Amino acid sequence: MTDTPSRLNTGSHDLPVSPELSRFMAGAWAPSPLSGSERVPSYAVTPARRARLSALFPGERLIVPAGELKVRSNDCDHRFRPHSAYAWLTGLTGEDQVGHVLVMEPSGPPGHEAVLYLRPRSPRADGNEEFYRDRRYGEFWVGRRPDLAEAERLTGLRCAHLDALGSPAGRDASRDTELAAALSELRLVKDAWEVEQLQLAVDHTTAGFEDVVRALPRALAHPRGERWIEGVFGLRARAEGNGTGYDTIAASGAHACVLHWIRNDGRLNGDELLLLDAGVETDTLYTADITRTLPLSGRFSPVQRQVYELVLAAQDAGMAALRPGASFRDFHRAGMRVIAEGLADWGVLKDAEGDLHRRYTLCSSGHMLGLDVHDCAKARSETYLDGVLEEGQVLTVEPGLYLQPDDETLPAELRGIGVRIEDDLVITADGARLMSGALPRTVAGIEEWMGRLLNG
Repeated sequence: MTDTPSRLNTGSHDLPVSPELSRFMAGAWAPSPLSGSERVPSYAVTPARRARLSALFPGERLIVPAGELKVRSNDCDHRFRPHSAYAWLTGLTGEDQVGHVLVMEPSGPPGHEAVLYLRPRSPRADGNEEFYRDRRYGEFWVGRRPDLAEAERLTGLRCAHLDALGSPAGRDASRDTELAAALSELRLVKDAWEVEQLQLAVDHTTAGFEDVVRALPRALAHPRGERWIEGVFGLRARAEGNGTGYDTIAASGAHACVLHWIRNDGRLNGDELLLLDAGVETDTLYTADITRTLPLSGRFSPVQRQVYELVLAAQDAGMAALRPGASFRDFHRAGMRVIAEGLADWGVLKDAEGDLHRRYTLCSSGHMLGLDVHDCAKARSETYLDGVLEEGQVLTVEPGLYLQPDDETLPAELRGIGVRIEDDLVITADGARLMSGALPRTVAGIEEWMGRLLNG
């Protein structure tokens, strides 16, 4: 038995449209233009970014797509976020950017003309049914898109219909890799507007951490308190920005020894620690990345304090190593030296030499921060991991100790304790500025802060 057209559409909930309904839907719509004064927030800085990219690839056609939707289940897609390079070059950050492409066309030596190919607002006449029938792109399903003129006004770019782009076939994969690296490297140093956006993300994240502390009594009473914590922070992230910049880690007890614990399905125990690693992403897509390890009772036990203060000393050493011209890896080396010496003092290691401390630290101690939580990841090693720090770079310093619950090299009282302290800093002319300093880091500061929020 062969499929008929009706069988091919099995599963669709769309109802057929009669000619009468089609004619009725086509008319009697009032004008609804966007405000003539609207601009993307980064309107003033995106031309210089495109000019810097243009200078690196004279005479070459450059294609930077926003990306496509990905199916979550059946006919439901994941929430869309445009590619960071596209957002950086255009200033467009909304969910309506699905499928759009920025093309930089060579335009006489030297230089490029930037052309944005997009899917403009659907017309509502001439039998067009997309605006009320298309579940992925229809205005009545997913919201209003700008028309071509509005998009040009928003961005300052020449805009054309996506259908005019055609296929970018025959691209050189190696050159695409070079383009991706260049776009990462261009974003290593943040401009002043970007630093402002990152500070805004940090400030909202600080408020989210305060929300979490206030919610601890209810979270402690819930059988999946980690999820309660995740939800409380997520509310702040969605209310103040685009959402979270990455999956929130709400890890209690031994779950804190799992670096990327995002199941968040555990109960909270008042005698244990909570490791909360979370960041708000602004509407402009810049994210904070902060971690605090908090005593769920409000006060550290002696052994919790012992572990916490070693990690804090390592973070202090790492921060002290930040300055223009320093190797990017210097802050990690400084922090790990403190960790290794501390483990040797405890008798966990025979001495501080070598790399055996990595059994308990597992990963590096920080990364660049920006549009991506692990920003500029496509940059070449010589410009990033093996490069030197520059004024205007924003990065995290996040040493940790992850003392696994089944690790027989550890005394019993240390097993199952995980501590990470993570802060966001911007490199300045003579050192670094702590952007997340509104959240306390010391034992005394955390205990006072938690007490005030819980009892206030």
